[in-house]
Amino acid sequence: QLQLVESGGGLVQPGGSLRLSCAASGFTLGDYAMAWFRRAPGKEREGVACISSSTGSTMYGDSVKGRFTISRDNAMNTVYLQMNSLKPEDTAVYYCAVEKNTYCSGQLLGYWGQGTQVTVSS
Repeated sequence: QLQLVESGGGLVQPGGSLRLSCAASGFTLGDYAMAWFRRAPGKEREGVACISSSTGSTMYGDSVKGRFTISRDNAMNTVYLQMNSLKPEDTAVYYCAVEKNTYCSGQLLGYWGQGTQVTVSS
């Protein structure tokens, strides 16, 4: 059974950094593009970043470009999201997701983990 477990969230001051991890099981991570999403209170889900399975090419939402970096370790079945220069508006629950294809298309398989809370506040 496909499972995704996010971790690494927490409380951080503005300008700080966090590294999120998404541990995947039940499928071969290397066969799929992977993405990170977030949902802030009262807001719709927002795509944050995506990484393809083959070339490792990446895509980012405009609000996080230049600050966040997505990466993957297929051998460890894990996807990461390095978040730097965090802002209060980055506060949200962060989720990883499995894309249907090897490339980033926005089409998801529909599996979600429990998410990890990121709170940016002084």
